[in-house]
Amino acid sequence: MIQLEAAAADAGKRLDQLLAERLPEYSRSRLQEWIKQGRVQLNGLAGKASYLVKGSERIEVQPSEARSLRAVPEDLPLEILYEDKDVIAVNKPAGMVVHAGAGRHTGTLVNALVHRFGKLSGVGGDMRPGIVHRLDRETSGVILVARNDAAHRNLAAQFAGREVKKIYLALVQGKVKAEAGRITSPIARDPVRRTRMTAKLARGRAAMTEYQVLRRFEGCTLLEVRIGTGRTHQIRVHLASAGHPVVGDKLYGAAASPLGRFFLHAHEISFTSPSSGQRVTVDAPLAPELQQFLDALKPPR
Repeated sequence: MIQLEAAAADAGKRLDQLLAERLPEYSRSRLQEWIKQGRVQLNGLAGKASYLVKGSERIEVQPSEARSLRAVPEDLPLEILYEDKDVIAVNKPAGMVVHAGAGRHTGTLVNALVHRFGKLSGVGGDMRPGIVHRLDRETSGVILVARNDAAHRNLAAQFAGREVKKIYLALVQGKVKAEAGRITSPIARDPVRRTRMTAKLARGRAAMTEYQVLRRFEGCTLLEVRIGTGRTHQIRVHLASAGHPVVGDKLYGAAASPLGRFFLHAHEISFTSPSSGQRVTVDAPLAPELQQFLDALKPPR
């Protein structure tokens, strides 16, 4: 049993936020799982993650044993775009989750990687071997994987130092007036719809998205997008905040689309090879379903 007491300075904090601050040795997802299981009590009553602390509560946490989980190898198709002794670059298809989570443990990119390559970097833990960064489930394109711990730390430092350059292709609704632009609104979790992020609050994590118009169509615009930060849903949130949600992205206000996914593709990534020190650029061709969708669009009137 872990016993805590909320202080006056904690007033206004969510319960899960307070626990994450006080118990950094446990992941936030694990703490939230304990809350859902009724293992966290405030003054003797089960608490909710969204409960706003008043600053005088007695909190009791009954930890449960962590489940021993490992990525299970699965024979799934993989398109390898680049490979050396330290790094693998994969063209991830839309619909494939990068790693297990939220009840999904099969069909992931990690499962396919473990089957194909065996041992990968262990820095991210047994469920995320080799994973240095992520792409949303419905985003296709290039993603980097570390083959060993040294390469993982090197790449992670490059991402943190914004030395990794990423270019995306995004088809957005409407006519984007400017030929190029930059969006710098901070991004935070949407306080009402927790599955979304938002750029409409004055607070949040710093984020920078630059775009350039590539082609114009009737009712939509194809953009080349570069990001200087890697926030959750960053491109989708920023473009939607500018009034141009990504085509098919209903979560952020786009109309329903026959595409069956949203039109966002990780087209290119540039990084420095951990072993050679040489700059490497990897391109992922546009996913076939996206190319077919583009080909069917009409030119602007």
